[in-house]
Amino acid sequence: MATIACPVFAPFFGFGGVAAAMIISSIGAAYGTAKAGIGIAGAGTFRPELIMKSLLPVVMAGIIAVYGLVMAVLITGSMSPNSDYSLFTGFLHMGSGLGVGLSGLAAGYTIGIVGDACVRAHAQQTKLFVTMVLILIFAEVLGLYGLIVGLILNTKADNNCQLYN
Repeated sequence: MATIACPVFAPFFGFGGVAAAMIISSIGAAYGTAKAGIGIAGAGTFRPELIMKSLLPVVMAGIIAVYGLVMAVLITGSMSPNSDYSLFTGFLHMGSGLGVGLSGLAAGYTIGIVGDACVRAHAQQTKLFVTMVLILIFAEVLGLYGLIVGLILNTKADNNCQLYN
């Protein structure tokens, strides 16, 4: 019995990857921004001169959403209504979108918690700024790992539709 490798529902998985990359990574970025913003507001009442330095966790949380946007644009760019789209490619795009989205969620969550605590600690002891930056970099790189895996998966996409026996 022969089966076609490009069923009509295959793009559903690709668009699921687009949605996962954008939505889940944006949830992580939003949480990180909100949680770090709470710390900035709390620390800013005591040390308003440190507010600009304290915005670093918010900026880093926003970058997490950019990772999801990059992956969503790459996946969408390889889809076209006039060309074949294999089930294999759909699953690859779903996996790459989920990889970026879920790692972005974890990174945003980490940046939010660390950003809140470190901003408050920085307001009490300014020598902790370098420590805060290092911890935030290690939190940010979690999202970057997901983007790298997503990019690698995306390069493996092949829209060859063949008849398999």
